[in-house]
Amino acid sequence: MDQALITRIVEAALLAANQPLTLAQLHGLFPEEQPAPPGSVEQALEQLREACAERGVELVEVASGFRYQVKEEVHGWVSRMWTERKTKYTRATLETLALIAYRQPITRGEIEQVRGVAVSSNTIQALEEREWIRVVGHRDVPGKPALFGTTKIFLDYFGLKRLDELPPLSELKDIGELEPQLFMDDAPVPAGLPSPEAAQENDTAEDGEELQAANDEPSGADYATDDDEQDIPSEDDAFEEVSSEAIADEEHSLENQDETEGADAVSQDSSEQKQ
Repeated sequence: MDQALITRIVEAALLAANQPLTLAQLHGLFPEEQPAPPGSVEQALEQLREACAERGVELVEVASGFRYQVKEEVHGWVSRMWTERKTKYTRATLETLALIAYRQPITRGEIEQVRGVAVSSNTIQALEEREWIRVVGHRDVPGKPALFGTTKIFLDYFGLKRLDELPPLSELKDIGELEPQLFMDDAPVPAGLPSPEAAQENDTAEDGEELQAANDEPSGADYATDDDEQDIPSEDDAFEEVSSEAIADEEHSLENQDETEGADAVSQDSSEQKQ
């Protein structure tokens, strides 16, 4: 089998696949009785990568394998093809994701200590359902709190092969700077071009919007999940303190009003007796 044919087979497989392909999967395209010569698949990948030099797409290796994706320089124009509203995540969700990415493995209690507020269960659930984070173990302390880490899907989404490709935290002003790569087979369905997966994608987007609506405010029930997640200050404490002061002021005002009304009544009775 000549190299030109092997290159065409690899290219076709990458374009037809709806996910990145590993070297093992690419080698598996060839039958055992006629395997690809050693190094030929790697050579095909290099040829395809070089062929993209003057094109709008590029062949990259991410955590899950090799894939074609839209180049960053044309991303802004290509993304205009899709009219669906992109799911947006709350600041709390993005900050939680950043802490897990840069400080993994990390417990929920440790995230709360850094952020200074409780982490909502919906925030963790949203990231787990997106398959960006997972439980990688448990801290060997009382309560055995879960340790969270990122997944290959997280790396794939942001176009990364390894965690050490993340930009230094000191240079990252906002987690939003980690722009996702536009993976051609994983992009939203263009308007006017329906596909069998359209309904499923719409349902997923709606579910994501419902989850993000619950992420803004931490839940008081989350405080005592693990032993290291207690004594976290909350907005409820401040609210109760302010409310107590307001109630005390109101009671003091009512007491003054009662005293004034009583004095007026006594004065009126004295005037009537004199008459």
